[in-house]
Parts: sequence; structure tokens; C-alpha cells
Amino acid sequence: MPAKLILGLCMAILFAAPLRAQGYAGLGSTAEAGFATPEHGRPLVFPRDHGPHPEFRIEWWYLTATLAGPDGTPYGIQWTLFRSALAPGEAEGWQSPQIWMGHAAATSARSHHFAERLGRGGIGQAGVRTGPFEAWIDDWRMAGDDGLRALRLTARGGDFAYDLHLNAEGPLVLQGDRGYSVKSADGQASYYYSQPSYRVTGTLALPSGPVAVTGQGWLDREWSSQPLAADQSGWDWFSLSFETGAKLMGFRLRGTRGDFTSGTWIAADGTATALTPGALRAEPLESSDAAGPEVPVRWRLQLPERDLDIEIAALNPAAWMGTRFAYWEGPVQIEGSHRGRGYLEMTGYDD
Repeated sequence: MPAKLILGLCMAILFAAPLRAQGYAGLGSTAEAGFATPEHGRPLVFPRDHGPHPEFRIEWWYLTATLAGPDGTPYGIQWTLFRSALAPGEAEGWQSPQIWMGHAAATSARSHHFAERLGRGGIGQAGVRTGPFEAWIDDWRMAGDDGLRALRLTARGGDFAYDLHLNAEGPLVLQGDRGYSVKSADGQASYYYSQPSYRVTGTLALPSGPVAVTGQGWLDREWSSQPLAADQSGWDWFSLSFETGAKLMGFRLRGTRGDFTSGTWIAADGTATALTPGALRAEPLESSDAAGPEVPVRWRLQLPERDLDIEIAALNPAAWMGTRFAYWEGPVQIEGSHRGRGYLEMTGYDD
């Protein structure tokens, strides 16, 4: 059977349409027998946990960066590698049950470019390894040292490309309770940590020509087998960097039984404090259908315990990722009690 046909059949089985009713992209469906589930209190171990966890059903390496050109023009980029498993464990060659998917994007106030790659594990087309660290799908690469302190990031689509160097200026942040991140009142959870403090330099290639860029990068790492409750249809995810040096990761998971919000406050020195569920208030203020589906593109976020009351606005309301599982992802600008820049991801708005 041709490799492309095998890949297509595997993707169809793994991402079957009925799963959409069980949370965004099926992430609320019950983990099948044999898959591992996160255990509260299990410590994260590095560099091992920078690598893949084939005993879990889903996993991702997710990097965004807010950038600026020499004239101050703002840009944003995204690089993501997703791993999904047809069955727990790993095997060689075409017997591997691991399916890989890559997303890359480059966004400005006037344009949004994105690309998607699909791949199989076991045949060298895509994967992640440590010693030294490397994540790849086809010719897209995130590679560097095993501590994720220094990385080189490359990707290209039909009308864009980037080649960036990232150097961490702060510690890793363990989200939730030492890396155990609860996602619902029912207790669904994931293992989740971040490196939110990259200094970024490099080149962004657009149809108008190459642009030298500098800025800040944020890497999220997460894995689970059922991170959402069955009634949760999607999420609104914020990674925000303030001019004071502090940072905020926050999320709102939307469900028929009510929204679930949580997150982490990260001080300028990298000290992380988990938020109690409900402490973060996230209110959509304005929506746009510039990208097709109507999505909130201006928000008010409040965190009274940190005297935070801000408004967040999309740099480009049309930053829609028209990929296999479509979602909105783009850079945002922050005004109010705290100023800065960040990234917003919103899923589940295309149903």
C-alpha cells in the first residue's frame, strides 16, 4: 500500500469526525485501555521529559514568539509538533503507532501565513529525541541542547519561512502543582511545563522579502491521554509577557457545565505561583469573523490578587489556522494595569 495512503488512513482513524463531540479534536474522549494517565505527585525529570512519552495518547512541543523588525513592526511566529498515538508504546518502521503533525505560522498586522505537515513515526520522517535535543517533521527543526537553554528553530511554508535562534534567560516553569496541571472540575489533567523566557534573534522570510527580527519566545510542553472533560468544547489560552518582566499563563476551558479557568503567575525572577481555579477572570469584549468563524479578538483579563486588569487585542484578527483541526492562533498586544505582548490560542470555534 503506498505510504501516502497508509498515512491518510491512519490519520482518518486517529482523528475520526465523531471525536469532535468529545471536546476539541477528541481531547475529551476517554483514554483507551493501555494508555497512561498523569499521576499527581510524579516528579518531572529532565532531560528525559523533554523527549516523547509514547505511553500517553497525545503530546506537543509548542513554541510561539513575539518579534519586531528593525523599524519596530511587530510580528509573531508559531512552531508546533504534535504526537498522537494509535496505541500505546513505540515500534520500529511502519509498525510504529505514532502519528505526527506539524504546524507553523508567521503573522503580522496585515498578513497571516501558515503551513501543516503530517508524518509517521518509526520511519525517520518525524520525531523527538534527546542527547542532544531535536524535534522534527520533514525539514522543520527545533534543535539544541538537552536543557532547552539554546535552540535553533526552522520552518517553511509556501509563502514564508523563518530561521531563529533562542536563548533562555530564565528557568523552566512547572505549571500547576509541580507540573501536574488540572483542566476540569472532574480532575482531568496533563503534565505541563514551559520555558517562557527565550530571547530570540533571526530572520523571517515573507513575500515582501527577508526581515531581521528580535523578540521573546515561549515554549509549552504538555502530554496526557485525556486532558479535557467530555463536555469541554475548547479553550482560550493566554501566554503573556509584561514590561515589568512578570509573565502570566492563563486558560479558560469552555464547558456546558460552566467554564474552568486557571493558570500560573511567573515573577520577573522566574518564580512561579499556581493560580487557584476561578481566580483568573477572562471576559470576551469584541468578536470578529475576519478569519471566517466568529472568534473573540479583544478580551478583558482580571487577576485581583496581582492587581491585574488588562485588555488584550489581537494584532491580526484574521490569524486563523485553517489546518486539519482549525483554530485561531496569533500575537496580542496588552494595555491596562500591565502593558506588554503575548500570544492567544482559541479552539473549538469552528463547530
